[in-house]
Amino acid sequence: MLQRIGVIGGGTMGRGIAACFALHGFSVNLAEPSAAQRATIRSEVADGFRLLVDENFVDADTAVTAFDRIALFEALAPAVQDRDFIVEAAPEKMELKQALLAEIDGLAPADAIFATNTSSLPLAPMVAALPEARQVRTLVTHWYNPPLLMPLVEISAFGNMPSDLLEEVVTLHRQIGKRVAKVAKDVPGLIANRIQQAIAREVFSLIEQGVADAVDIDTALKFGPAFRYATTGQLEVSDFGGLDIWLTVGDNLLAVMDASKQASALLRRKVAEGKLGVKSGEGFYQYDPTSTSSVRRAFLGRLITQLKASRTYP
Repeated sequence: MLQRIGVIGGGTMGRGIAACFALHGFSVNLAEPSAAQRATIRSEVADGFRLLVDENFVDADTAVTAFDRIALFEALAPAVQDRDFIVEAAPEKMELKQALLAEIDGLAPADAIFATNTSSLPLAPMVAALPEARQVRTLVTHWYNPPLLMPLVEISAFGNMPSDLLEEVVTLHRQIGKRVAKVAKDVPGLIANRIQQAIAREVFSLIEQGVADAVDIDTALKFGPAFRYATTGQLEVSDFGGLDIWLTVGDNLLAVMDASKQASALLRRKVAEGKLGVKSGEGFYQYDPTSTSSVRRAFLGRLITQLKASRTYP
């Protein structure tokens, strides 16, 4: 049974993953070499737990206990030496992840299972330099951001790991309330990001064509397809609607929809202009710098509302 968790990297994803495991009763060692980054971790984790308390998702005592389960480290060795499940959450750079996994391999117990939090890098070259015994104990666990609130974790089932070990990892994530999607083939983006990019491509195209403004496009998505998608997957929706109907509509629409093989030109222009969204004050919408915190807080509050509701879904 996997009980002692190690997380490598204290950025947005790493600290969120650590917080989620701690919230569900697991001992967590979190390693972050940057002193500046390390100095922000405890306050950021505390803010995340405080939000859960404010939204009546957990009680204050649970949050305090969870916070105390996270131990911070600068060095790798003490953070991983007694861990049985270690999540690498470093930036998406192949060489960095290869070197980091090799270093952890020399420090962690031989029977520890390694996980890399990636959706854009292939697993095989990432672990190619590891001993064979470690390669079969390494997999992808791709968390969605923010990790503390988003239920999805995509787990690689590429055939390199024995089925009993894979099921142990799946069980671990279900114990912390995650909805697991097993990915049978190592494709760029795995499942969720590919679906998300397909939607984004058409949304960016519609606004670029002047079909509607940002508010109306988002309204159509939130209260149309996304309203169903919150509880019902696309394949289920297709079955309910009738596959014959979906076939006809697909033949009618797909030929006239965006089929770009690169990011939207509109998106590229906005980035070039420094219009990056909430963090810059303008993206597709404008944001008053004095209200940025409340905008983010409202967004996270909506996610918690959905998270509460999702616990009743099959």
